[in-house]
Amino acid sequence: MAQPSTPWNTRLRELSKQCLFFEALTVYRQMLRHGHSPNAFTFPFALKSCAALSLPLAGSLLHCHVVKTGCEPEPFVQTSLISMYFKCCLVDDARRVFDENPHSRKLTVCYNALISGHTSNSKFSDAVSLFRRMRAAGVEVNSVTMLGLVPGCAAPVHLRLGMCLHGCSVKCGFDVDLSVTNCLLTMYVKCGSVDHARKLFDTMPEKGLITWNAMISGYSQNGLATHVLNLYKEMESCGVSPDPVTLVGVLSSCTHIGAHGVGREVERRIESCGFGSNPYLNNALVNMYARCGNLVKAHAIFDAMPEKSLVSWTAIIGGYGLHGHGEIASELFNKMIMTGIRPDKAVFVTILSACSHAGLTDKGLEYFAAMEKRCGLQPGPEHYSCMVDLLGRAGRLQEAKELIESMPVKPDGAVWGALLGACKIHKNVEIAELAFEHVIELEPTNIGYYVLLSNIYSDAKNLEGVLKVRAMMRERKLQKEPGCSYVECKGRVHVFLAGDKTHCQTEEIYKMLEELETSVKEPGRGRNEEQLIGANVHSEKLAVAFALLNTGPGTEIVVIKNLRVCGDCHLFIKLVSKIVDRQFVVRDATRFHHFRNGICSCKDYW
Repeated sequence: MAQPSTPWNTRLRELSKQCLFFEALTVYRQMLRHGHSPNAFTFPFALKSCAALSLPLAGSLLHCHVVKTGCEPEPFVQTSLISMYFKCCLVDDARRVFDENPHSRKLTVCYNALISGHTSNSKFSDAVSLFRRMRAAGVEVNSVTMLGLVPGCAAPVHLRLGMCLHGCSVKCGFDVDLSVTNCLLTMYVKCGSVDHARKLFDTMPEKGLITWNAMISGYSQNGLATHVLNLYKEMESCGVSPDPVTLVGVLSSCTHIGAHGVGREVERRIESCGFGSNPYLNNALVNMYARCGNLVKAHAIFDAMPEKSLVSWTAIIGGYGLHGHGEIASELFNKMIMTGIRPDKAVFVTILSACSHAGLTDKGLEYFAAMEKRCGLQPGPEHYSCMVDLLGRAGRLQEAKELIESMPVKPDGAVWGALLGACKIHKNVEIAELAFEHVIELEPTNIGYYVLLSNIYSDAKNLEGVLKVRAMMRERKLQKEPGCSYVECKGRVHVFLAGDKTHCQTEEIYKMLEELETSVKEPGRGRNEEQLIGANVHSEKLAVAFALLNTGPGTEIVVIKNLRVCGDCHLFIKLVSKIVDRQFVVRDATRFHHFRNGICSCKDYW
């Protein structure tokens, strides 16, 4: 006669709770060897261990034991079997367990396991069909059903269905369940519908840390950096303590808009919360400081990290590359290799880009060759894009064109766009027209390429070409993305759009700008009246004028621009830096520009 298995079940439960799954299966084997018979309370823990260790064969043997012991009809054994097969990616076996047992088709828990399993195995349409079948059969739906189904609506194409499930949750009263509302909030965020997410967030009577993190991550992933910082302040005022997930999202937004001061506050918060050794936060700090213009601080944090991952090296190499310090980026890359870290495709994009920004053509060609020969990595379109940019900036346009034509993979818009950008620098209309033909075939709605070709025609005094491009833009109803610049002053980020007149200091800003324009137009300053037409209200100029009004002499001014800085604004800031004896750091869409004493670090090569 089999002995009672209660003590064994207790041990199995404790080991499973502690995620000691291998040990749990060892205990199960010991139990059988000692002549103890498993029961309905034994199998869920043993099956969970098989699922966690991805041991489908062991799971199938346990299934045999379930049948032999007559425990198959037990609901929690059924759901454990279904979940185990799904977690081992054996969808058909999981479905068979459900279909072959008539008891399953009447139980909510079994339907829930089946719906959740189909969703997690990327068979969302099957999960939806099961949900409909469940309701048609009159089987009770509960909050767990929604938690299994809603995550499947994680793309814009499923937003409508997600909204229907939201309505169903409200109707059934599940909207009082924090887990369900958090799940719905995450669904809206992943569908890109942050407005719906915020409406839900604002109506939630209870908000846990997961709720705040979901909303902060949603804003961050959708590029709404100022919303992230405002929400973080609101979270702090509500007395909710952040965790590393919160702070990574906030640092990412500080990076996006150059909120250097807020980033410093977050760093202090990291230390006070005891998260100083968190590698994700340290990587985010390195990236934030580097992209906010403070390379010294970025490198200090990098040096202090006890363990440096590939992500850490990529962040610091990329930081130096963006600032135009290609030689230092190259030294760091070589040092990374010497420490035994194997480079991946992402870090090669970073170092190739750094070589391009610094004009290190031969070094870039060397790294590109090493990718495949030494590291066994096949270059992708993103690497070819860097190489075209590298060769193009050096004036080797024919070589860049031949490289594109020899690519083993089809060139994408970025590759042809890099060639088009190089043609702008070197005023080559013929190759520009060829590159444009290819790029608009691949990215017909990317207005940046139309603007580039129009500027190339304009530089060549080809009015017919300019009018032709503008006609294409009108025909395709394309509108240029508005220029936007951020500047931080006294702990607050100020945002300026092109031609902005909404700021509370608008009158003083335009007066300051007028004075600066008058100064830089003086004889011998290198600008003329023609260069100012239509350019004197670009967002970076407004940001510069505002910062000069609100900071003391000698203070470095950092401006973040969402687009590439135009030639006129670049010249304007160079001249202003000499007149007012200030250093300006401008990060545009491609790189950093350090302006001092009338000279830019990019050497007018960007």
